[in-house]
Amino acid sequence: MSLLLQADSLTVAKESLVEAVPVEKTLSIIELLTSGGLAGQLIMISLFLMFFVALYLYFERLMAINAASKIDLNFMGQIRENIRNGRIDNAKIACAHSKSPVARLIEKGISRIGKPLDDINTAIENAGKLEIYKLEKNVSMLATISGAGPMTGFLGTVVGMIQAFHKMASSGGQIEVGALSEGIYTAMTTTVVGLVVGIIAYVGYNHLVVKTDKIVHQMEANAVDFLDLLNDPA
Repeated sequence: MSLLLQADSLTVAKESLVEAVPVEKTLSIIELLTSGGLAGQLIMISLFLMFFVALYLYFERLMAINAASKIDLNFMGQIRENIRNGRIDNAKIACAHSKSPVARLIEKGISRIGKPLDDINTAIENAGKLEIYKLEKNVSMLATISGAGPMTGFLGTVVGMIQAFHKMASSGGQIEVGALSEGIYTAMTTTVVGLVVGIIAYVGYNHLVVKTDKIVHQMEANAVDFLDLLNDPA
């Protein structure tokens, strides 16, 4: 009988220990991002829209800039040889086949051959401005997102803190920490996501600016070579 009582007491003790052990609650990323209430979810949607727009703009411009940077190393040699031999039409055909900003600049200069050198230079400069505008198209939107992302995240921080303090005031000073979770989640998650979006957009913008500058320097160098060729065609 005593053995049965001891067994029962051991069983009860084990059950009480199991109940006393706290169960760790895990929170997935999806739950974390959507646990900030309606205001937090709206801000998160805005941030994710900025994120996908930034990715699209970056990769679209990156492919366009990479395509524009490809130029035949013998291109200027062909242009120089054709012009020195008076084969202007062949030089234009070489420019048309190249399909690069540099080629379009040189083609614009070739089409002005026979006019004063200042007019040719002006035509090349105007064509260069158009090419730079094409290269920089929509790149400024990345800069806008790099600033708007963190600001939107900080807006979520303010909204979350307002929610938390409003619940504290409404409860008459007696509130559990769990009741503040919605506002705290909004404040923290939107700040983190906003900073991530801003950093990615900022890095992408600067990378595109560097690659664009390289093409601009390439255009300037080839334009100078072309003008030198017209000054001394022999």
